[in-house]
Amino acid sequence: MTSFNLDKMNCELKAGLAHYTLGPASSAIDLNALLGKRLILKFQLEINCTHCGLKVKKAYSGGYCYKCSLKLAECDMCILKPELCHFAAGTCREPSWGEANCMIPHYVYLANSSGLKVGITRSTQIPTRWIDQGAVAGLPILKVSTRYQSGLFEKLLASELNDKTDWRKMLKGNIEEIDLIQKRDEVFELFGESLDSLENELGAGQIEILENLKPTTIEYPVLVYPEKVSTLSLDKNESVGGILQGIKGQYLIFDTGVINIRSHTGYKVAIEI
Repeated sequence: MTSFNLDKMNCELKAGLAHYTLGPASSAIDLNALLGKRLILKFQLEINCTHCGLKVKKAYSGGYCYKCSLKLAECDMCILKPELCHFAAGTCREPSWGEANCMIPHYVYLANSSGLKVGITRSTQIPTRWIDQGAVAGLPILKVSTRYQSGLFEKLLASELNDKTDWRKMLKGNIEEIDLIQKRDEVFELFGESLDSLENELGAGQIEILENLKPTTIEYPVLVYPEKVSTLSLDKNESVGGILQGIKGQYLIFDTGVINIRSHTGYKVAIEI
């Protein structure tokens, strides 16, 4: 029986289909191959910080001990609200981490997850970011030089567009098709003056408007979408699972309910197949 600490499922896009693995790279479980089969996650009553490995009763900021949540740059508020980035002020918790992860090109994109939404991601995280959100299509519309800049544009566009995914709707699978190219053009028309103004503030060469890209479409390994979404949690049950009916976003869909793997980061489990 395989045992390890949970982290987000690794995913990649192959010929338009999302492929998922779970667990350490050396012994990763091919989840796509388990569709229609029985899969059980057994909580080993141990949670470890995903950074330092400390055994904790409760994980903070998505899998960290309290101490790490206070000192790591990846746990700072500016990760949730990049427009609050304080790197330029010299107060970044970990400047080297900020250089590697925030002071690099980012995209502002439109996606269809539970409907139209705007989001941001590092240039290296396309299409992974869309798969993690359960989006059926994604389209970059702006390329900027830093995470901070992407946050400014996201905040601007979020004044009219949704920036959140309704995860219950996303998991039901009946997502209405959206013409992202048309929506992109509408966004440029609606925010044209504001985009120009913000571009002027940031300076020449800091923003690239992407007018000619085509959307990436994504299918998911799902046999049956749930009619009613019932959540499963290792905080309430030491053992969860059943017949694996699908995988979408960071959720495993069982005949008994759905579990968000990412929200259980650091939980030590044994996998029974």
